[in-house]
Amino acid sequence: MAGYEIVLKPSAIRDFDGLQRYEAAIIADGIEVFLTHEPTKESKSRIKRLRGVQRTDYRLRLGDYRVFYDVDLSARLVEILRVLHKEETRKFYKEV
Repeated sequence: MAGYEIVLKPSAIRDFDGLQRYEAAIIADGIEVFLTHEPTKESKSRIKRLRGVQRTDYRLRLGDYRVFYDVDLSARLVEILRVLHKEETRKFYKEV
């Protein structure tokens, strides 16, 4: 079975640009490992479906960073919306 295509929105690209190189590499690897094949498979600590948030469906936890993304099952597409440090997520939740 083919994997999901990963697409970075402009806001996620800006977030990546603000990261140190090693942090960006760890996050990019985590996105590939966890979101390429089963982006909707929830777990206790890694992937969580967000409820009550309008713009985004899921959150992936990678160390101190959170990756917010939507999944289009029919198109087999994962859209990465934001990559934020855990301290920035409360502000993000208020925006959406």
